[in-house]
Amino acid sequence: MGVNKAGQDTVGRGMAIMLLITGAAHFIVPSPVNDLVPSFLPGDPRVWTYTSGLAEIVVALLLLAPLYKKVAGRAIRLWGAYLALALFIAVYPANINMAIERSPRDMPEPLLAYARLPLQFGLFYWAWALAKDIKLKSLITP
Repeated sequence: MGVNKAGQDTVGRGMAIMLLITGAAHFIVPSPVNDLVPSFLPGDPRVWTYTSGLAEIVVALLLLAPLYKKVAGRAIRLWGAYLALALFIAVYPANINMAIERSPRDMPEPLLAYARLPLQFGLFYWAWALAKDIKLKSLITP
């Protein structure tokens, strides 16, 4: 049975594209993201906005690395998937903050903010499933 090299080359691209777009948006239109930064974080919210945007772009670039490129015995793309999961978990408090902050607003804003919380678990799963897929495909890539 032959190995689908095209599938190996594209695994992770969807998440990479999403992260490139959202990461760039942190720099292009930072104000809405600034509003999501929890007040308990020290310093200017813009610093957190830019930091998370940069993290998204770096993770996206890792997910676009060739599958055969490795660091510490693992595919760079696999490190990207693990870091995507960590990033999604790290920014989850901002989503909780958004829901709390939007609670007093007129509908449908609170509903949409709270509906977003369980959807974030889809991102957790996507990153985890992607890591498993990359791990498997990197084992069969020379």
